[in-house]
Formats: sequence, structure tokens, C-alpha cells
Amino acid sequence: MRYSRMRLSHKFFLVIIITLVLVGFTVLRTPSLTGEPSASPEDKAKEDLSRVEYPSLKNIKWHAQFIQPHQSLESLFGTDWILIARFNRIDRRHVYPGMTIKVPDNMADIRSYTPLPSFYQPAARHEKYILVDVTEQWLAAYQFGKMVFSVPAATGKATTESPTGVFRISTRHRNHTSSLYKTANDEEQYPMDNALRFHVGPDNVSYWLHARDLPGKPASHGCIGLFDEEMQKRVFDTPEHPVLKDSQKLYAWAAGEDEYGEDSGEAEELEDGPVVEVRGGLPRYLDKPPTNIRIQ
Repeated sequence: MRYSRMRLSHKFFLVIIITLVLVGFTVLRTPSLTGEPSASPEDKAKEDLSRVEYPSLKNIKWHAQFIQPHQSLESLFGTDWILIARFNRIDRRHVYPGMTIKVPDNMADIRSYTPLPSFYQPAARHEKYILVDVTEQWLAAYQFGKMVFSVPAATGKATTESPTGVFRISTRHRNHTSSLYKTANDEEQYPMDNALRFHVGPDNVSYWLHARDLPGKPASHGCIGLFDEEMQKRVFDTPEHPVLKDSQKLYAWAAGEDEYGEDSGEAEELEDGPVVEVRGGLPRYLDKPPTNIRIQ
């Protein structure tokens, strides 16, 4: 009887030893979710924007850069941080240690970067024409075919893609909020400042151009979002000094008071609003990140 108990205890001891060996091996082989300041460039839980493929980058030499603890776009690139933010279609709030971004080998290559044409023939007959390219995650505003300005955008993600086709802005609503979604802390409806409605689907769901976070990839439920750091400052208390205000710029250009009269801030129907063309499909995601990752 004593011999049987000893064998059982030996088996139990061996199970514990084998379990510890397997767990240790797994930890060494596969990095877990890392807490700052010990982020790992191999941590698959972190965002890797180098895998998002944009056709317009084929003629620009760039490398993937891993963001280390205590680094930010400003600390890495100084006043050129705006160029890097636009190049990656990302806002400062979404750049964090552990993720990977694209950085041009030569900053001069992206000082006037835009993936959309400076002249767009389909817009030539229109005083105001907005082109959104889903593949490039970019928006451009045209007057009689000539580009006035162009900015990054965040369109609908897979399963909730933005509708494609030719539409027209029908409503402006400077203080619009989502009727369906709330902020991450679930305290208020998600803000959609400077909203311009361009389509109402057969299910009566409205699609808007508006201020939102830009995480560097398609991310919305179908609307098209633009930079607006003033909105982020108000809602998330960051960044400390708002700079990027693309949604305000588009709103003023497309539905400003000079053309449509005093803006009450509430929803207002517009007559003959600018044309909005949404084209293309979601950008391709590479199966593997590029091998030219830099850490500095």
C-alpha cells in the first residue's frame, strides 16, 4: 500500500515538472502582451502599420520603425511629425510604444505627398467635388478638376465598408454625434463634429464625412473620418496642443457660411451640395511585415 502511494506522488511530481518546462518554453518562444516600458518589437499584440499596403508608396523608399517606450512622433521627428502622421494616416493619440509605423528614408520625399491626382477629370465640370479613395485611405477636394487640398481619411473597415459610388452632400451638422456608438468609456455618444452627410442607405443608415480618430487603417462603421485634434482634446484630453484640423477645413470649404448662410450647429439640409465620389476597395494587408525594421 505504501509503494502505491509513492508511485502516485512520483507521478504528480513529474506532471508538475513537465508543466513548468512547457510553460517556460512557451514564454521564451512567444512574447506575451508587454507592459511598458518593456515593449517587444516581436509582440504580435501591437499594431504594425508597415503591413498596410498603399499603391502610392511603391515609388517611395521607406522603412518600418518600431516605437520604443517614451517615444512619440514629436520626440522622434520634431516638427516633421505632421508629415509622418499623414504618411501613416494616423493621429498622435494612436501612436504608442510597441507599434510599428512607416518612415521615409528621405523626409523630402513626402513633403508634398498625396496619393491622389492634382487634376481629376471627372471633377472638371463641378465647382466643388470630393474624391475619397478607399484603397489609399485618402480624401481630396477639387474645384473644377483642380485639387485644392488633400488629407488622410479613415473609411469603413471590413464587414462595415463605406458605400462606393457618386453621391452628394445633403446635410451639414457641425455638432453631430452618433446615435449608435459611444466613446470608449461609454460615457457619451461618439462625437462626429463637422459632419457632412453624403448618403442614406436602403436600411435608413446615414453615412457622413466627419471628425474622428485616425488609427492608420480602415476603422469606421461606414462613415469617413478626418483628423480633428480639437475634438480629441475635448473628448479625450489629448493632445495638449491640437494642430491637425482637417475635418474643420473640409466642413468650411464644402458647407461654409459664405455659401450656405449662418450655421446653427444643428442639422441643416443643403441644396446642391458638393459631389462626393467614393471609389476603390480596402487596402491589402501583407501576410508578413517587411524585414527592414529599425529601432532607434
